[in-house]
Amino acid sequence: MARDGGVTWRRTEKIDRFNLPATDTAEEVHVLAVDDSLVDRKVIERLLRISSCKVTAVDSGIQALQFLGLDEEKSSNGFNDLKVDLIITDYCMPGMTGYELLKKVKESSTFREIPVVIMSSENVLTRIDRCLEEGVEDYLNVCTENGGV
Repeated sequence: MARDGGVTWRRTEKIDRFNLPATDTAEEVHVLAVDDSLVDRKVIERLLRISSCKVTAVDSGIQALQFLGLDEEKSSNGFNDLKVDLIITDYCMPGMTGYELLKKVKESSTFREIPVVIMSSENVLTRIDRCLEEGVEDYLNVCTENGGV
């Protein structure tokens, strides 16, 4: 993975380097998208749905943990019936950063194999290195004029 990030979604036998099943199979790729910005969440959702992915979007790392059943109360929205193939999360969110979410996912014996992609509008090399050390699949620098996706 390059420090400047970058992922291209293509319809091939596998979806790029994440080694996910192609979308023309019977099973959809399920992506958990985590971002506190409603606009950014909607953009991510739309792009992934265009690529024939099933998307569950939540607005915080805490909600992502609840969805996965990894929060302190161990509440789950029925993860046993739902498979997540990829987690895409913003880095800077109130309450829990994308880095903290990454750590929780990678500490879980159940979910540690799920690829996690972190997005940020800030290109901070120490932050990127820390995420790489923790096992992030990719770190996307998504700089835009308004700071969002």
